Amino acid sequence: MRNLWMMLFCILSISVSAQTKKDTLTTKRIKLNEVVVKGDLNTNPVHTSIKNDYQKKVIQPKNVADLFSEINGFSVVKRGNYAIDPIFRASVYEQLNVMYDGATKAVHACPNRMDPITTHIIPEEISKIEVIKGPYTVRYGATFGGIVNMVTEDYENLENGLHGKVSGGYETNGNSFVTMLQLQEVSDKFDIIGNVGYRNFGDYKDGEGNKIPSAFKSTDYGIRLGYNITDNQRLQAHWRQSFGRDVKHAALPMDTEFDDSSILSLDYKIQNIDNTLKSITVKGFYSYVDHLMTNANRPNFPMMFASSPVNSTTIGGKLETHLLLDKKINLFVGVDANHIEREGNRTRTIKMMNGTMLPTPMVRVDKIWQDAYLNDFGLFAEAKYSFSPKTWLTTGMRVDFVDANAKDLEVDFATMYPVTKTDETNVSGTISLKHKFSRKAILEAAFGRGVRTANMAERFINHFTVGQDSYEYLGNPLLKPEVNNQFEIGLKGLIDFNENAVFSYETSVYHSIFEDYISAVVDPTIPSNFMPMPEFTKVFVNIEDASKTGFEVATKLNLYQDYFVKAEVAYVKTKNEDFNESLPLNPPFTSKISLGVNKEKYWANAQYNMVSKQTNIAPSFGETETDGYQILDLKFGIKPLEKFTVGVACLNVFDKNYINHLNFSYRNQANLPMAPITEPGRNFTAFVQYKF
Repeated sequence: MRNLWMMLFCILSISVSAQTKKDTLTTKRIKLNEVVVKGDLNTNPVHTSIKNDYQKKVIQPKNVADLFSEINGFSVVKRGNYAIDPIFRASVYEQLNVMYDGATKAVHACPNRMDPITTHIIPEEISKIEVIKGPYTVRYGATFGGIVNMVTEDYENLENGLHGKVSGGYETNGNSFVTMLQLQEVSDKFDIIGNVGYRNFGDYKDGEGNKIPSAFKSTDYGIRLGYNITDNQRLQAHWRQSFGRDVKHAALPMDTEFDDSSILSLDYKIQNIDNTLKSITVKGFYSYVDHLMTNANRPNFPMMFASSPVNSTTIGGKLETHLLLDKKINLFVGVDANHIEREGNRTRTIKMMNGTMLPTPMVRVDKIWQDAYLNDFGLFAEAKYSFSPKTWLTTGMRVDFVDANAKDLEVDFATMYPVTKTDETNVSGTISLKHKFSRKAILEAAFGRGVRTANMAERFINHFTVGQDSYEYLGNPLLKPEVNNQFEIGLKGLIDFNENAVFSYETSVYHSIFEDYISAVVDPTIPSNFMPMPEFTKVFVNIEDASKTGFEVATKLNLYQDYFVKAEVAYVKTKNEDFNESLPLNPPFTSKISLGVNKEKYWANAQYNMVSKQTNIAPSFGETETDGYQILDLKFGIKPLEKFTVGVACLNVFDKNYINHLNFSYRNQANLPMAPITEPGRNFTAFVQYKF
């Protein structure tokens, strides 16, 4: 790792010194944030999608995960209003390569994922979300099920001078509100952007009036500094912190007392160096998450007090060069690295045993992460060859060198696994073809082999309840990496009926063959350590025979430019042949129909969501069948003044009481059954924003 950083900074120093002699009288702004989907068919990966209207919609999301609800193929795994993970095509957690601005990551500290990456940045900062729908590029780290790049706001289109915006929102269901202030100072050479936000969400009520423990508070701020060294190179630093407080997790055994994160990222880019060397990009980041969870407000507190202070550190970087060979070949070559380490124990103060209060409480300390670390150093090369102005071929390969270990093992874990240090060499690759039939139709076909190494929980967790069921889970440091061999073909384009009616469409079909898929099974030879029931422990293992198949279709009819009708459907079915059941967390069939108008001064949208009953379940994971549901959302926005916008919405108009199949079940809650948590009932929201 140290040698990698020395190499990155040496290249950075050489590039800066070589270019500072150029004329700097005419400085152009170089865009650093958008790095995955550039709007260029010659360089874009295949099977990509972009959602980029967040800044206009004046919506009020609880956190970044809420932004995924309108992207076809996405669902969310929910444990409350705060601990929400995106899921795409039944790929979740580390199966998705989720990042900010093309590289930056923050890895959760909590083994129950109370603090996923979506909680460490305010959603008002996100200008768009870019998605690569499978392992179809090797340039952004090891990728199994797809890439999600959350792009923060960029200053590129701002004129020089002081800019800013202030916003606030309120919603009735939970008596919740948000506020945010952002200031930007832009010049030819320097720019600085700062923002601060506060969110306070209360417990919401479901469609039957039941109150769901889901309140939380968070305070966030960030500062980004940019310097245009010359007209073809830029240096940028971004610092952000987030402070979560008093977070309730209805579907987890404990709540969050505090969740503090710090993220620092550094970016440098030089472009148009010569006719062959088009650009050099250097990225580096550091993140630290400090998390405390307890059961102080749970029913079992009088019997036992549990406190778990945990933390995670992530350090990473990337160096990439872009070469243009023979005017038809774009070649990207680079290296990247990620280092993750976690620490933390659980302290249990046992006050009651077998129904009898103890005269002197017993104190026990349980090792959660066992001081584990994971390193991933990757080498990659990806080439894009243009057969003609209408046809592009992409091939890529990457090699990841992974090593992992835990330095402070529990006695029982060390007895089970005398050797915990592992080394892997993982090879991924992709080949795809993109053909433009005409200006209005594009065919994309791809194969990708994505390899994911086992995460820390799968390797080193020791008798903790980290799944959807009540079993204690035991890690397995001997796990093989899981492999996704994914095939996909898609067609997208538009049809002009006349100048007042344009029909656009996008569809794709995919199939994945998994190797060594990572799951967990009950081992009747290993009793549980802490809970009397269930009696035995689940151990992470590799599944030999598993697969998934699915499709997505999206159509949109634009009438008279400003009016539209849109329909979307998404379906995925997974199969675990070893257990003769579905893989866990398989989203049900989902369809949406939207009607709306989108004018400069006002816009409106009515969306009808239809979700089918889910019978493709994984009983071994603790899943049960869930009923389908239908809900209606209405949204409206207006610009009464040039720089002032107002948005209002009524969500779940008919106050439907329903359950998302991917929701976890209530845990350690008084007078609440062990069943999946229900979603909010009718909710009125209002959001205002002023730009200057």
